Amino acid sequence: MPETERKGKPDWLRVRFPAGENVNRIRGLLRAGALHSVCEESLCPNQGECWREGTATFLLLGEVCTRGCRFCAVATARRPAPPDPEEPEKVGAAVAALGLRYVVLTSVDRDDLPDGGADHIARTVEALARRAPDLLVEVLVPDFRGEEAAIDRIAGCGADVLAHNLETVERLTPQVRDPRAGYRLSLEVLARFQEKAPGRLTKSSLMLGLGETEEEVRTALGDLRAAGVGIVTLGQYLRPSPRHLPVVEYLHPSRFDEWRRRAEGMGFLYAAAGPLVRSSYRAGEFFVRALLRSGRWEGEGDGRAASIPGS
Repeated sequence: MPETERKGKPDWLRVRFPAGENVNRIRGLLRAGALHSVCEESLCPNQGECWREGTATFLLLGEVCTRGCRFCAVATARRPAPPDPEEPEKVGAAVAALGLRYVVLTSVDRDDLPDGGADHIARTVEALARRAPDLLVEVLVPDFRGEEAAIDRIAGCGADVLAHNLETVERLTPQVRDPRAGYRLSLEVLARFQEKAPGRLTKSSLMLGLGETEEEVRTALGDLRAAGVGIVTLGQYLRPSPRHLPVVEYLHPSRFDEWRRRAEGMGFLYAAAGPLVRSSYRAGEFFVRALLRSGRWEGEGDGRAASIPGS
């Protein structure tokens, strides 16, 4: 065991087990609809906070992924069960029951499907639009093996935020992510979103603590900006189990504050950085909701930093 992990997690990474009325309500709705949340499947440390506040991130296309990234807790298999064709409408019903104003939809990789599940994800967004026209929707999607038709289906589905995670720096990508993923491929997906949906916000995320250097992180952030990404989140990598990659370093919260300032200085519209920050971090949700509701976002992509109105 690496010395970093032998010493145990620092105090700033200790979180409470999720409990409370809203937690039980969300869990019950998910179970009733045979739905899945990335909050549970990925062992997200913010599950308690988000669920207590009535926010959840839905995991589409089942709970089994066709890829085996070495950082991820989601189960893997070569051929998972077929997707539930009724899932788009079930998610719409669950979101309506929860009374959400902002919802995040993500999915497992489904390389076994002809389009990687793109149409299924897009139909879920469209089902939400029918049930709740004022709902803001963020989609966090796979790379679809770079298939342009699949990427374009997502770009045109009407989601307010189009997200795909870079995950780590270029040097570490081969050992951190599944061999079918790629650093340049992910940047191409994000750039394609900007090309096909220039009026939409794009978003990505990086994990820190895997052995990356500061220069490599700066380069990755620069590559994301060059791809047109407007929102970025940076969080601490946490090892899900002994069979996953070890943590090389636990970064102090002050270092995440510095990365947030650097990202803002590079022109990102919004940057969230902290030990427990994840792709669907709620601070990002608050920012996007305020920005879109205020009418100040017109998709110009000029790189000017923006602040939450009234903050």
